[in-house]
Amino acid sequence: MLVTADPSEAVDRIELRVAGDASGTLQDLIGANSVLKGLEGRRDALPEEIIAAARSDYARILEVLYAEGYYSVVVNILLDGREAALIDPLNPPARMGGAVIAVDPGRLFRFGKLRLAPLARGNPMPGVFAPDAPASATVVRDVAQAGVRDWREAGYAKARISQQAVTARHGLALLDVDLAIAPGPRVRFGDTVVTGETKVRERNIRRIAGLPSGAVYSPEVAEKAGARLRKTGAFKSVQVIEAEQVAPDGRMDVNIAVVDQKPRRIGGGVEFSSFDGVTVSGYWLHRNLLGGAERFRVDAEIAQIDNTANGIDYSLTFRLEKPAVYGPDTLFFAEAGAYYLDEPDFLEEKAELTFGVSRMFNDRLSGELGIGFNFLRITDRYAVPETTRELRVVSFPTALTFDTRDDPLNAGQGVYLRADLAPFFETTQSQAALHLKVDGRTYRRLGGSGTTVAAGRVQLGALFGLSATSAPPEALFYSGGGGTVRGQPYKSLAADYGGVTLGGRSFAALSGELRFPVSRRFGLVAFADAGFVSGGLFDNGDWHAGAGLGVRYRTPVGPIRFDVAGPVAGSTGSGVQFYVGIGQAF
Repeated sequence: MLVTADPSEAVDRIELRVAGDASGTLQDLIGANSVLKGLEGRRDALPEEIIAAARSDYARILEVLYAEGYYSVVVNILLDGREAALIDPLNPPARMGGAVIAVDPGRLFRFGKLRLAPLARGNPMPGVFAPDAPASATVVRDVAQAGVRDWREAGYAKARISQQAVTARHGLALLDVDLAIAPGPRVRFGDTVVTGETKVRERNIRRIAGLPSGAVYSPEVAEKAGARLRKTGAFKSVQVIEAEQVAPDGRMDVNIAVVDQKPRRIGGGVEFSSFDGVTVSGYWLHRNLLGGAERFRVDAEIAQIDNTANGIDYSLTFRLEKPAVYGPDTLFFAEAGAYYLDEPDFLEEKAELTFGVSRMFNDRLSGELGIGFNFLRITDRYAVPETTRELRVVSFPTALTFDTRDDPLNAGQGVYLRADLAPFFETTQSQAALHLKVDGRTYRRLGGSGTTVAAGRVQLGALFGLSATSAPPEALFYSGGGGTVRGQPYKSLAADYGGVTLGGRSFAALSGELRFPVSRRFGLVAFADAGFVSGGLFDNGDWHAGAGLGVRYRTPVGPIRFDVAGPVAGSTGSGVQFYVGIGQAF
């Protein structure tokens, strides 16, 4: 039989009554957690659904009040004057009228006699777990978990609460808590056992996880093993499971259960700027190329399509990453690329090859070190007549990154700081130089809700040891466009070298944004950018600025960005620029 809801069956009004001095605060908590209250005004709610919600609310209300320290609770939930717990859910009434949730929380309990023992390393109990403090059940739970966690962090993997006695003395409104911890033996890591559906070789999974057999157990080390495996991108699921039993010699095996991701992935994107034109990019990725969770990625990009000022740029790059080559936190990488850059001042054809290693020093700090070989053929269009030069460059790129952002795709809190230092030697003319770039970003949530975000960015760059006319064009600095100053044309600010306009030998840019949420999906952004370029080292240069507004649409892969900006200072641009892409501007 099909049962449909008659609008007259809906509970139009659900009254919530809470007695006592703390009724205001408790009423808000109870109302927010009540399933029945959530059905108020629902025209499609069936009688049996209303009864089920009411019956579940008894336990939910008790849980809320226990968490606040109330243990002499009386709850009555009346449906048309009948106690909901006494209504047969298999034979519900045909109609429902009003509902009343009446709660008498009783007196606020405080902690009385307390014991949590033994404690690891003599760690004191927190101040919230003390005689005469409000006796929140949440505090009892947290203290018990913290006591066990301290023992586990000291190497006692099987520590547990062995005995617990929680007594409510209603006459005195006191809660006595007696918790005994059984630390168990001190444990060392044993063998790493790999299970699951995977084509990654077991020895490589063990090497990436980096669990140190024979070392004293640490939950942090076990968690980091799982994080290393997930970071490779080769696995859809990673579980690090401790063995149930500890061997007589104190060793405990750890099981790593993995399920592979699909090995191949393809993707792409389109970005549009009213001045820079259209950029089309695509990539192909293999997540387990040689059976060791290696990542091999091919990227192709065509930029400045339909750009009236510049020609079309092309690039094709290849990158291979092999994890855990020199330890679990070290990654080997090899990169190769071919580039064709058609700019007003120069035409560059470049081939490059780079080998290097990166290392995660901790969750926030990482570094890279490499060696690169570049071959460049450059046509200098500023020269009359045009001249072509060939450069062979050996470089030693080094980078250090500090990152505390809460979400790299859409940060709301934290900082990002990256410094790139690249000494290089040009073999054709035997010239040595140093290239430096710094990118610093900071994010902070504002206001009580914490949803408005203020974001700031500083970029610095400098070239030492080479003149602008002898340096590779990629080593020089320009300002303007989506990555530096929005509202100014792409690379519109350069440096003047006695009538010859080229990129500068030093550069600085400042950017600021305020990001306002409008709804769960949409947001607005107000921003301002400024850039400085100098032919020397931060002297006798020129600057320009731009500002504008943007819209963000939130998606699972990051926000879709649409910005409109115009120049506010400088003489490098006029009119309005449009920018469309995926992800925040920084």
